[in-house]
Amino acid sequence: MVATTIKIYPEIKMKLDEFREYRSESYNDIIGKVIGVIKVARNEPRLSQRAIKEIEKARERMNRGEYYTMEEVCKHLARRKVRKKSR
Repeated sequence: MVATTIKIYPEIKMKLDEFREYRSESYNDIIGKVIGVIKVARNEPRLSQRAIKEIEKARERMNRGEYYTMEEVCKHLARRKVRKKSR
């Protein structure tokens, strides 16, 4: 696939940055996600509103530091697996 260059204003770039889920996420990926959300919003407006609210709540929790790291999740799942085996 051939890449192309687009011109965006700094204000738009800053708004795109707000959608970045991790530091190295490319603008191509961010724009792709935004397009996907728009398509869902057009096809399933009720679902889209609920999903948007849930995403906003999740982002607020993440910003407050209320999340589990991958390491914490793996440890938790490993403990659950051990408990199930001992039953």
